[in-house]
Amino acid sequence: MILYPAIDLEGGRCVRLCQGDRARATVFSDDPAGQARAFVAAGAEWLHVVDLDGAFAGRAVNAAAVSAILASVTVPVQLGGGVREMAAIEAWLGRGVARVVLGTAAVRDPALVRAAARAFPGRIAVAIDAREGRVAVAGWAEATEIAAADLARACEDAGVAALIHTEIARDGMLAGPDLAATRALAEAVALPVILSGGIGGAADLEAVRALAPAGVAGVIVGRALYDGRLGVAEALAALAA
Repeated sequence: MILYPAIDLEGGRCVRLCQGDRARATVFSDDPAGQARAFVAAGAEWLHVVDLDGAFAGRAVNAAAVSAILASVTVPVQLGGGVREMAAIEAWLGRGVARVVLGTAAVRDPALVRAAARAFPGRIAVAIDAREGRVAVAGWAEATEIAAADLARACEDAGVAALIHTEIARDGMLAGPDLAATRALAEAVALPVILSGGIGGAADLEAVRALAPAGVAGVIVGRALYDGRLGVAEALAALAA
C-alpha cells in the first residue's frame, strides 16, 4: 500500500486545513520544495500535492511552488487543485507531474475526464470529496446531490487510473478515517482507491491496510506528519506490516 505525504499549497506555503475550511488553516512551512525533499529523504516514494488556491480559483495559482517541488525530487508526484482544462493537464504532465488529479472537472466536465484518460492512460486520477456520501466541488465549497459511489462508477467507465476518496468531515481532524465509506466506495468499482482524511496515527494506517483486499491501494497523510504524531518511516512500516 502506497503512502502519499500531502503538500497542500496556499500562498506559496505548506498548510493544512480542517475540514476544508480556509479560515482554519495552519501554516507548517514556507518552503514547499524543502518539505518535499524532507519527505523523500525519510523514505516517501510518492508525493500528493494540492494547489488549494487553484481549487478555489479554477486555475493554477501556486505553479511556482509546484515547479520547485518537481525540480527538487525524483519520486513521482500526483497533483490536483484547479486543473480543469486539457491544456493544463498536458502542461503539467509535460513538466514532470506523474499523475494529474481531477476533482471539480469530474462533475462539471465529464467529457474532459474521459478525453484525458484516453490521451494519458494511467496518468489521470479523480478526487471524490464527499460530505455524508455526497460530492462537494470547487475546493469543497459547493455541495452537490451526486452520490460518491455514482461518481466513482462514472469515472471507472471513463477509464481513469485511480480514485482518491476524502470524507471532508474527517480531513485534518486526526480523529480517524471513515473506513466504512472508503470500503464501500472501493467495493463499488474495480479501480484502486486512495483514502484521504482523518489519519491520526499508526493504528489508523494499520486499519487502512486491512482494506487492501477491498481495493484500497494507498493513503494520503497530512497533518499527522506535520504535527509529529507520525514519521514517514513509522507510517511506511505500519502500511507494510
